[in-house]
Amino acid sequence: MTNAFPSTLTFGIFDHLDEDGRDIARQYADRLMLAEACDHLGFYAYHLAEHHCTPHGRGPSPNLFLSSVAQRTQRLRLGPLVMLLALYHPLRAFEEICMLDQLSGGRLELGIGRGSFPTEVGYFGIGADAAPGQYAEASEILINAMKGGTLSYQGRHFELNDVPLTLRPHQRPHPPTWIATNRPEPASWAAANGANIACVGPSSSVRRTTDAFRAGREHKTEADDRAPFLGLLRMVVIGRSEADAYSLAGPAYERWLKSFKFLYDLNGIPTPPNLPLTFDAAIESELCVVGSAASVRKALLGQLEEAGANYLLCQLAFGDLPLGASLYTATTIQSEIMGQVG
Repeated sequence: MTNAFPSTLTFGIFDHLDEDGRDIARQYADRLMLAEACDHLGFYAYHLAEHHCTPHGRGPSPNLFLSSVAQRTQRLRLGPLVMLLALYHPLRAFEEICMLDQLSGGRLELGIGRGSFPTEVGYFGIGADAAPGQYAEASEILINAMKGGTLSYQGRHFELNDVPLTLRPHQRPHPPTWIATNRPEPASWAAANGANIACVGPSSSVRRTTDAFRAGREHKTEADDRAPFLGLLRMVVIGRSEADAYSLAGPAYERWLKSFKFLYDLNGIPTPPNLPLTFDAAIESELCVVGSAASVRKALLGQLEEAGANYLLCQLAFGDLPLGASLYTATTIQSEIMGQVG
């Protein structure tokens, strides 16, 4: 095993904006401060999840919050991970995407998907059977809309007739796209269609997904502006000591877990089998990486290498972690890990 991160490794931020137990406006303000700090520290992008009717996500309209992030930052790229297309009319989604890309000066990273929990979209009257079809049609329409001109489409869920597209994204031909997946089949699709991937799970299982992605890239030309990202998501807490980090991360994870389970418990639905139900299990499964700068660096190095990932999605804020703790982790990542790249 090497003792330095590969020079191609890039660092980003992932956020659920899950409830921290305090006033919502205060939490928004703290997150904007964190995003601003990450911009100065040289992180690549800030990715925000979309959740509805649950304390697991206080950002049900990611593009709205990200427009504020865009105004508080200069270089940090930003985007939903993922935008739940089944909940948007595709024309409205396209217009929002264009606005956000223009407002940010071409910094949008566009994650799209149908969501992992059907109950959330069910609250909007969209059944579990209909959601995949609506997502498939909406994503197809969105791709066509990026070409500009007029838009026509005849499908089961949507019908568009010679719609004039008067907006366009800042980035041409379109912003970079992302999907979140833990399975090889969608990764192969992403590779064939020029999308980036974000994965969560033990490094050994993520490796099957990244291997499938690389296999799907074998027959593509390398004319792209940059190599695609293969992202690995980790909750990261760095303390001034091992004990300090664990004392912060343990209670924060338990609060995050309670928010995650809210809709499952409310509806009497079993939680996903791969969800760590204790903090110790989260450490064991590699979802959480916690400790001193040295121990976190060592753990992340091993996990990234085993996973075959080149993009680290750091979840720096979750549960009731204080803003100061998240800022300390971000600063330490910059000085102790980013500084070691290459």
